[in-house]
Amino acid sequence: MQLLRVVPSVYYFDTMKQFQEEFQIGPEDLVVTNRYLYEPLLKPLDVQANYIFQEAFGDGEPSDEMIDHIKKAASDCHYDRIFALGGGTILDICKVLALDMPDGCTPLLEGEREPVKKKHLIAVPTTCGTGSEVTNVAIAEIKSRHTKKGLASDACYADCAVLVPEALEGLPYQVFLTSSIDALIHAVESFLSPKATPATEMFSRKAIEMILTGYHHMAEHGKDARRKELNKFMLASNYAGIAFGNAGCAAVHALSYSIGGAFHVPHGEANYQFFMDVMQLYETKRPEGRIQNLKQTIADIFGWDRDSVFLRLRELLSNFMETRPLKDYGMVHSQIEEFTRSTVENQQRLLQNNYVELTKEEIREIFKRRYESQ
Repeated sequence: MQLLRVVPSVYYFDTMKQFQEEFQIGPEDLVVTNRYLYEPLLKPLDVQANYIFQEAFGDGEPSDEMIDHIKKAASDCHYDRIFALGGGTILDICKVLALDMPDGCTPLLEGEREPVKKKHLIAVPTTCGTGSEVTNVAIAEIKSRHTKKGLASDACYADCAVLVPEALEGLPYQVFLTSSIDALIHAVESFLSPKATPATEMFSRKAIEMILTGYHHMAEHGKDARRKELNKFMLASNYAGIAFGNAGCAAVHALSYSIGGAFHVPHGEANYQFFMDVMQLYETKRPEGRIQNLKQTIADIFGWDRDSVFLRLRELLSNFMETRPLKDYGMVHSQIEEFTRSTVENQQRLLQNNYVELTKEEIREIFKRRYESQ
C-alpha cells in the first residue's frame, strides 16, 4: 500500500523577498496573478517578468472561456516557467495553462484529450484554503454546460509549491473565511475517505487541529486575531492539500459544485452549505466507523464530549459563516432534480471517496432540505 505521495517540491519562506532571492523570477518567466497582489508583493521588489492579470479576463472562479483567453494572451510571450501567484482560481488556471492545449482547454476538462505538460509550474498560494499547490486537480466551469469539471492528472502537478505567509497579509477577511473553511472540509473529507492511509490521516488530523484552534482563538479574541495565525493557517491548508491530494474529497465537494457553477458562490462557502448535512447523514448510515474517530479527534482538541461534537462544531463555525437556504442564492425548486442528476452523472470522481455510499435519493433529499432550510 502506498502511504503518501507528494510530487511538488515544497518550499517555505517568511517573505516574498526571500522567495525572489531563491527563484529569481525574470524576463523569461510568465507570472499569472492579480494586480492587487502584484502591487504589494512583486512591484516593490522590481520583479521584471511577463505578467498576465487574471481580472482582465473576467471575475470569479475559472472557466474554460477564461482559460482559453488567457492562453491566447500568453502566446505573445516567450517563457519556460509559469509562476502562479494567487488563490485557487489562479492556481487552477495555471495548471491547465502549463498543458498542451492546441484546441482549447474544454477537451482536457471533458476528458477527451490526454493532458501533456509543456511548461514548468511554480505555485505560490495567496489564500489558505485550496491546497491546490500540492494537488493534481484543476477545477473549472464549462460555461456551455453551467457545471464545474475537475481535471485530475499527474500532468497538473506543480513542479514547486511555495508557501509565503507574507502573501496572506492582505487577504480580505471574507476570503480568508471561505478559503480556510474549504481547507477544513478538505481535511475532514480526506480523513473519512476509504482511500485514507495512516500518513494522510496524520496530515488531516494536524490540519483539523490547526484550523479549529485558530477559529477558537478568533471566536475569543475577534477576527483580527487571525493575523498572528496566518502561518498556521497556510501550513494547515497545505497539509489538508497533501491529505486530499492522496485520499480525495467526496460528497460535500460534489454537491457544492452545483451551486458554485450555477450561482457563482465562493467555493468554500458553497462547501459549507452542505458540510454538516453530509456529516450527519454519514453518521446515521455508519455510526461506528471512522466518523467516530473524526469526532474523537475533534473532541480531544477542545475537551468536548464526543457525542456532542457535531453540535459544538456547528456552534463554533456559526461564529464565522452561516448556512442559507439555497433559494437565497437563486435556486428554484425544479433545480433540486437538475442538481441531483448533475451531481450523480458528473461527480463520480468525488462520490467514490464517500465515507459511505449515498444513493441518488439521499442526494436529492439533501438538496431538497438545503433548498428550504437554514
